[in-house]
Amino acid sequence: MDSTSKTGAAVAVLTGVSKRYGKVLAVDGVNLEVRHGEVLALLGPNGAGKTTSVNMLLGLSRPSSGNALLFGRSPRDVGARRRIGAVLQGAQLGGHARVGEVIRLYSGYYPEPMPLAEILRSAGLEDLEKRPVLKLSGGQKQRLLFALAVCGNPELLFLDEPTAGLDVESRRGFWNRLREFKRAGRSIVLTTHYLEEADALADRIVVINRGRVVAEGTPAEIKRSVAQRHIRCVTALNETQIRRLPGVNSVRQDGKRLDIVAAHPEGMLLEMLKLDPALHDLEITGARLEEAFLALTENRPEEQAA
Repeated sequence: MDSTSKTGAAVAVLTGVSKRYGKVLAVDGVNLEVRHGEVLALLGPNGAGKTTSVNMLLGLSRPSSGNALLFGRSPRDVGARRRIGAVLQGAQLGGHARVGEVIRLYSGYYPEPMPLAEILRSAGLEDLEKRPVLKLSGGQKQRLLFALAVCGNPELLFLDEPTAGLDVESRRGFWNRLREFKRAGRSIVLTTHYLEEADALADRIVVINRGRVVAEGTPAEIKRSVAQRHIRCVTALNETQIRRLPGVNSVRQDGKRLDIVAAHPEGMLLEMLKLDPALHDLEITGARLEEAFLALTENRPEEQAA
C-alpha cells in the first residue's frame, strides 16, 4: 500500500493553482487537498471555479500556474488516471446497446475491474442488465453513469452535480450508494448545488467564490462560521416590535410561534424578556448550511468594484 492509500493521506492536491481563459481568471491561487477515505464537497455559485478545479485534478485542463497532483503524480499519468472514476456534467448515454454490454465495454479499459454483478448491485441496476440504454429513465441513466464511474474499482471518485434532475427518492438512493462506496475506504469529490446533499454526505466542505477558497471545514464548522441563529418562541410581542430589536434579520409568524433569524441574538433576547417576561417555549438553533453558504459567497460592494 503506498502513502496515498493511508487513512487521512492526500490522494489529490492543488497547490497555489490558478487558471486563466484569456483575460478571465477562473481559478485564483487555490489550495485544495482531497484525503483518503473522505467525502469532500466543493460548493460555490455558478462560475465560481468548482468545475475548473475538478478538471485540473482530472487532467482535463492544465493549470496556468501552480501544481496539480493525483496520487502524487501528474493527473495525466495513465497509472494515476486508472485509479479514478468520474461522473461529469453533460455526460450522454444512448443507443441500442444493453446496460450490461455498456458496462462490460467500459470495464475493459481497466486492468482490475469490478465483477459485473458487483457493479450492477452497487448502482442498483440488477434488474436492468438486459435493458437497452435508450429505454432507461433519467434516473436509471444516472445510475448507469455511476456504474461506469465505479466499474474500474477506483480509489477516488469525482461526481460533478451527480443528482441534478433526480427526484427525491432517486437522490436518497444515490446517497446510500455513495455511503457504501465510502465505507469501502474510497474517497469522493462531490460538487453540488443541493446544500442538503453536501450537509448529509460530506466529511469536509470547501466553499469557492470568484475563483478563491473562502471557507473550509466540516459542515458543522462551516455553519458555525456564520453568526446567525434561529429563535423560535411564543411571545405576546408582535412582528413589528421584534423587527425593532438589535440584530434581527427576519421575523415570521409560524402558528402560535414567532420564527426569528438574528445575528448575535443575546442582546435581542434580553430585550425581548424585558418586554415580555412571560415569553416561553424558547428554542435557539444555529445557522443552516444554506444561510452560511449565502453569507460566505455574498459579493460585497468592495469585491464588485475590484
